[in-house]
Amino acid sequence: RGASEAGGLSVGLGIELPFEQGINDWVDLAIDFRYFFARKTMFVKYAQAFVVLPGGFGTMDELFEALTLVQTGKVTRFPVVLMGTGYWRGLLDWLRDTMAADGKIGPVDLELICLTDDVDAAVRHIVAAEAALSAEQEAVRGESVARTAADQRAAADESREG
Repeated sequence: RGASEAGGLSVGLGIELPFEQGINDWVDLAIDFRYFFARKTMFVKYAQAFVVLPGGFGTMDELFEALTLVQTGKVTRFPVVLMGTGYWRGLLDWLRDTMAADGKIGPVDLELICLTDDVDAAVRHIVAAEAALSAEQEAVRGESVARTAADQRAAADESREG
């Protein structure tokens, strides 16, 4: 609804299930999937951020799939925002107090998640994460250009000496 009301394109990725609610009325472009893995691939492939609302097993499946892919570097890093502190607090406490405490995940992994009730705070987090990622990518590009230039100079020096 938010994307639609803001004048953006609202894309809905549905799944063929007997009890699924279906695509909502605010979606401009609907794509239905038969298999979960294909739907999750599309969620993650084009994501710039994940904003997760309270949900059930499917929501948890998609949340942890996204976190795992970001954590392991299999996809470009993107922010994950959990909306609803009352709903998600227990899960985050468990992740910190059980999984991280037992060494199953690293404390840095918890930094992949932003928990809030404030839409403006969620937007600020996403914008800041995008800016940080862009700066990192620009630095990597700069290093690559510098390395290529140095390699070319070294090759030119070798050819003059040879």
